[in-house]
Amino acid sequence: MTDARTVVVIGDALIDELRDDTGVREFVGGAALNVAVGIARLGVPTTLIAMVGDDEAGDHIRAYLADFAVDLIATPSPLGSSRAVSTRSGNGEPVYEFNAAAQGRRIRFGDAERRAIADAAVTVVSCFPFDDIAQTLELADAIAASSGSFAIDPNPRSGMMTDRVEFVRGFEQLAAQASLVKVGDDDAALLYGAPLDELRARLIDLGVDAVLATEGAAGGTIEAGEIVVTRPISSMPGPIVDTMGGGDAVLATTVAALYSEMPTDAEEWGAVLERAMDVAAATCRFQGALLRLPSALAAPDLDRLGT
Repeated sequence: MTDARTVVVIGDALIDELRDDTGVREFVGGAALNVAVGIARLGVPTTLIAMVGDDEAGDHIRAYLADFAVDLIATPSPLGSSRAVSTRSGNGEPVYEFNAAAQGRRIRFGDAERRAIADAAVTVVSCFPFDDIAQTLELADAIAASSGSFAIDPNPRSGMMTDRVEFVRGFEQLAAQASLVKVGDDDAALLYGAPLDELRARLIDLGVDAVLATEGAAGGTIEAGEIVVTRPISSMPGPIVDTMGGGDAVLATTVAALYSEMPTDAEEWGAVLERAMDVAAATCRFQGALLRLPSALAAPDLDRLGT
């Protein structure tokens, strides 16, 4: 999309507490954090703007980001760090419950945050509280002052959303300005009660340059003007272990690919989407949401240590 400046990701950072038949485990996560770490793992300098508490969980989040060379501009949280408790069903899909900090999340848009956004090559927003009118207006104002590109993933969570109608209004206000919008079939159902194809068409009508539509195991589609490319989820060795980070891996891979230059034809867009499907398939073969490269499945390496 632009030159070699930083990608800034805005959204959530939290502790994922996973409960299933094998016990309870904790991972550093949050959709925006997962995307920021994924972009950094793909070799692009990245900054995360998120709310992080001054507590033990916050220490884990800060250390994790430092491990992956992601800069953090943290908003203090009076309620501590956000936490999502996820209980896994038989097919691996998580069901979430969020603590008070996550439900009342607030991002500060001060001088440091605004400078980072203004100077960014790409600003990515994921899992933002669009139903908070004041925050959405502050975000829109900060984005308007940036010379870089803008990508957005609404990533709504029913346990964190208080007003669906206002969330849709705020999301669409920002989406109309975006170079890339990622949506999934679950987003279309939760926000619009409509099929993903209808949401994709709605976003194109709003003026979005490119829509990345994901359908889990069915793969994904990119629509950019007259160009429409579709790719299945890639076949990889080994079983699907955890689908939690698949969508975030798709977005991170796509943003990293578009970082230098926006594709101009179907062949280029198809290559971007195919790469994203490869990385998502590899990511889903490990527990946790850390982005994994297909090479992690070929030979033992540090990726196998997990998060």
